[in-house]
Amino acid sequence: MQEGTLLKAILNRYVDERFILGFDGLSRAGKTTIVEEIRKGLIDNEKTVCVFHIDDYIVERKKRYDTGFEEWHEYYNLQWDVEYLSQQLFAKLRDAEEVTLPFYNSKSDEIIQRTVVIPHDCIIIVEGVFLQRKEWREFFDFVVYLDCPRQTRFERESANIRQHVEKFKTRYWKAEDYYLNTLCPLSKADMVLSS
Repeated sequence: MQEGTLLKAILNRYVDERFILGFDGLSRAGKTTIVEEIRKGLIDNEKTVCVFHIDDYIVERKKRYDTGFEEWHEYYNLQWDVEYLSQQLFAKLRDAEEVTLPFYNSKSDEIIQRTVVIPHDCIIIVEGVFLQRKEWREFFDFVVYLDCPRQTRFERESANIRQHVEKFKTRYWKAEDYYLNTLCPLSKADMVLSS
């Protein structure tokens, strides 16, 4: 089981101080599901775990749609405030006792500031797409990439969403291709899992 191999790899590298694990992969690859299994496994091994989901920090719709840029550019470059997260999340993960971050409420399209307490000796897991972008990659001690074929990921979308295949072609898949071809995340990851 891949999760068991990953759990062993984390436990072998963790030494009673903060350990920052990046869990990268494209949309609908199954990252959140595996991260939850790993979190449970680490707790079973009496480790303290703190999980951050990058999609919690998406910016408001007006900042990422109809901006005048191509749709793939909006998704890759404007979906998150990359520089803000670099400074207010990633740069603080090693030492801060807490971080205050802009949580996105998708129902109201509003940002709500929330403070997250980070235990001193813990394993921090950051999960999301495009984690190995140049602004963030250096902050991780270990990066896992969850590889999953595009067709499999697309089939995991609801039937209603799958009807809008053109949006996938112009927004999501172009951004994914840019990431895969420009940053080569599979070759830069410390471990690659398949889903």
